[in-house]
Order: sequence, then structure tokens, then C-alpha cells
Amino acid sequence: MNLPENENDKEELGDVPEFIDIGCNLTHDSFDADRTAVIERAGEAGVVQMIVTGASVQESEAALNLAQLYPGELFATAGVHPHHADQVTAETLSVLKDLAAQHGVVAIGETGLDYFRDICPRPVQKRAFEQQIEIAIDCQLPMFLHMRDAHDDFHAIVKGARDQISALVVHCFTGTREQLHQYLDLDCHVGITGWICDERRGHHMQQFMPDIPANRLLIETDSPYLKPHDMRPLVKTRRNEPRWLPWIAAKLADSRGESVDYLADHTTANARQLFQLPIA
Repeated sequence: MNLPENENDKEELGDVPEFIDIGCNLTHDSFDADRTAVIERAGEAGVVQMIVTGASVQESEAALNLAQLYPGELFATAGVHPHHADQVTAETLSVLKDLAAQHGVVAIGETGLDYFRDICPRPVQKRAFEQQIEIAIDCQLPMFLHMRDAHDDFHAIVKGARDQISALVVHCFTGTREQLHQYLDLDCHVGITGWICDERRGHHMQQFMPDIPANRLLIETDSPYLKPHDMRPLVKTRRNEPRWLPWIAAKLADSRGESVDYLADHTTANARQLFQLPIA
């Protein structure tokens, strides 16, 4: 995929595949100055729909408000990230339930476990995770899940509730082949980010990307985080954007031995089925 030497230059685009970014943090303050332009650039690059991540009550409310400004194009999740698990109260859970009932909210999350930073005590993370699973079960919404360095506890919690959860995606998967297959055995979807473009940290993943069945694969940017590492010499800004999703797709398609068009078709269909999105 060609990139402009100057990121302000516009590429002349012909027919481009359609992509869905299932995880982007568009309410992040790094987008405050040019959020509308970011959304427009994504559309020009073929990213026809985006799911805006809610990682706290405030961010979930903001994600829904943003999604309501772009009906049919933007959607929202509602949840509390494990970094904020100690903020989960009865009132928090009540607000999340109310948000889950709103048109435009398509999943519960981002929730899960993060033992890499351990910002919140692990028992608190587990409880907040389990409480949000209960909301997803009650609302019959899919789940948008975070896991970092917590596979054993995370897998055990998901496995225990999996029969009651309508569907789920393990967002931003960066683990091992064994972990991948354990999630696939639970009928999980798997979200792949620009981590796969990092020749150091993501190289191991390229070997087993073909293991993900076509109907379980999803793609995401996690903007403004995780800008593809191999893009840095070509694009100066450190901020990631949804418009770079096709770059991630190209790397992923290459590792799977398939065309970008094919990957775009089945990841887009998967996202629409999982999150019950309309055709853009």
C-alpha cells in the first residue's frame, strides 16, 4: 500500500475495499482539534463504519454522543476498562445498563483484565469484569474485551460465562498461538491491530494468523494508540487514526496468504454480524 510522502497530500482513490474499525478511541483528547477531519479521512480510505470505544462511564457517554452525530457510520461500546475498575459502583453499573439500552450502543466493554500495569488490584478487576459480564448477559449484547498478561484468569472467567454471553471479541489480541486457540475453542472473535506491523513485538503473531478462521477475524486500529510501527518512517505523526486500518489489513492479509479484498469482505461481514450493524 502506497503512502503519501506528506500526510497532508491526498491520494487519488479509485475503488477501495470497505473496512470496519471495530475499536477506535475517537473521544480521546488528541482528536479534539480535528475529530471531524479524522472521521472524513477514514471514510475516504474505505473505513465505512467505526465503533467508538467506551472505557469509563464518561467515555462511554461521550462515545454514544459522538455516534449519535454520525448515525449508521459510528457506533459505541459502553464499559469500564480494568484500569478504572475501582470506579465501578452500583451507580456505575446502573448507568452502563441505561447506556446499553440506547440505540447506537452495540457492545459492552471495554472490560476485562490487565495485569501488565496492575493499576487496579486484581480482585477488583475481576469483580468489575464479572459485573459487566452480567450486564451483557442481561442485555444480550456482545462483549468487547481487553486482556493483557492475565490470560489464565481472563480465560477462566470467560469460559465460566461463555454459554450465556451472546458473542464476544478478544480485542487487540497480542498473545501466543496456544492462547489464540483457547479463545477460538470458546467461539470467540479475535481483533487484530497494528501490533502485527511491529517487527519486534508482533513478529511472532504473523506465523499463526492463518489459524484464525475467516468468520472469526476482525480488524481495528485502537486509535490513537498502536500506530503501525512500520509506518513511522513514512508518516511523521505518532497518533494513530482509523484511516490507517487498510495498512493493517494489508499486513494481516499478507500473513494469511490472502488478498486484501478478501480480508476486507469477510472482516466487514463479521463485524456487521457480530455487532448487528446496518449496511453502510
